[in-house]
Parts: sequence; structure tokens; C-alpha cells
Amino acid sequence: MIRKSERQLSESQEKIDELNQKLSVLKEKRNELDAEARNLMEKRDKLNGESSKIHAEIKELKTERDSYNTNVRELKLQRTELEAKIAGKIEEIKKLREETRELATKRPSKSLGQLQKEIEGIEWKIQTTPMNMQDEKKLVEQVQQLGTQLNIQRKIQNLNARKIELQAELKALQTNRETSHEKLIEIAQQSQKTHEKMLCKVNEAKQAKAEADSIHQLFLNAKEKSKPINREIEETLGIIGQLKNEIRTKEAKEKKKDEQAILEKLEKQAREKLKRGEKLTWEEFQLLVEKGLAAED
Repeated sequence: MIRKSERQLSESQEKIDELNQKLSVLKEKRNELDAEARNLMEKRDKLNGESSKIHAEIKELKTERDSYNTNVRELKLQRTELEAKIAGKIEEIKKLREETRELATKRPSKSLGQLQKEIEGIEWKIQTTPMNMQDEKKLVEQVQQLGTQLNIQRKIQNLNARKIELQAELKALQTNRETSHEKLIEIAQQSQKTHEKMLCKVNEAKQAKAEADSIHQLFLNAKEKSKPINREIEETLGIIGQLKNEIRTKEAKEKKKDEQAILEKLEKQAREKLKRGEKLTWEEFQLLVEKGLAAED
């Protein structure tokens, strides 16, 4: 017949076995969640790494774009300065043309060479030919008139020369302006392309961050799901520990009880042997001495 204590021990062990099975299931769930969390963490860290790399590329592209923009500003300033110089040259040429047109109304029919030759001839005649004061005065007045015409021809000649010079300078400035403008357009296009690349990278960085944040939230959710399971595991382990302590206590008590029963049986046997005058074993003698019975008998 099974004793009550043995039945209780058996029930406690069965409870421990059930709890161990439950513990095994809980640990498996926790391990799955931990594996999921590790996987999510790796994905999140990878995306964060990619995001950091993209941000470094964005920084490089921004520096490149800003450099292009600086060149564009410098070229625009250069173009403005050239346009101001061109406008100045055009205004100067316009004034020369007006002055030339005004002088053209007074321009003599004789050429510069003809006038110089006539003046030289008259001056030579004044110097070499004897004449009265009236004739000489007429010749001097004639030289003065020719000199005025000569000055007009010379001024027109100088104005035309200056106009040709200004037109050459104007053409050079216009060429420089066109070259500067073409370079400006080219660099502005490069700046725009770089800016567009940078915007694409900014979008990539935003997408990577959004995905990393989403995965991080999943990671936190997985960790949060583990908390009640860990608490249940701890509680289950506590119950198992408590049951094991109870079993050990009961087993120790039962062991002590059984040992006490054996001692009582041995003591009874020893007493009966003494009454019959039989020889005791050393263990029996020791037991009776401990009980203080040997001396009495």
C-alpha cells in the first residue's frame, strides 16, 4: 500500500515535470523571439550603416555643388563686369560716330595729303617769293583756312582710328562674354546635375532611416513580447525550486522516520535477545547503550 507521503512526493514530482514541460515551451518561445530580435537588430544596424554611408555621399555632393555654385557666382560677376565694359565701349563708339558725322558736314573735299601739299607749297612760296604785304597776308589767310580744313581731316582720321580700335576691343570683350557665358551655363548644368544626385541620395537616406526606424520598432516589440515570457519563466523556475525544496524536506523527514523505525525494531530485537540470554551484536549493544538499557538489564 502506497503511503500518503509517497503519494504526495509523486504528485509534487508530477507537478515539477509538468512545469518543466511548460518551461521548455516558454524557453522555446523566448528563444524564437530573441532570434527574431537579433535578426531585426542586424537588419536595423545594416540600414543605419547604409544611411550613414549615404549621408557621407550627400555631404560630398553638397560640397561639390557648392563649389560649382561659387564658380557660377564668380562667372556671373565676371559677365556683369564684361557687359558693363561692353556697354561703355558701345557708348564711346556711338559718341565717336556722332562726332564723326558732325565733322563730316564740315569735311573739305580735298584729302589730307592734298591739303598738306597745298599748305607746304604756299608756305614755300611765302618764304621764297618776294611780295608785298597784302599778297603775303592773303597767302597767310589761305594757309590758315587750309590748316582748319587739315585739322578737320586729321580729327576725322583720328576718330576713325579710335573707332576701329574700340570696335576691336568691343569684339574681344564680346568674345570673352560669350566664352564666360558658355562656361557659366556648363558649370550651372553640372551644379544642377549634382544637386539632383544629392536630392536622390537625400531620398535614399530618408527611405533607409524610415525602414530602419520601422525595423527598430519591430525589434522593440519583439523585446517587449519577451518580457512576460521571461517573467513567467522566472515564476515557473521559482515554483519548481519551491517544489524541489518541499520534496527534499519531505524526503529528509521520511528518511528520518524510516531510520527511526529501523532503530526501534533493532532495539526491540536486542531487548528480546537479552531476555533470552542470547549474545548481542556490536551494533545491538551500541544501540542499547545509547538508550541506557544495557546497564539496567
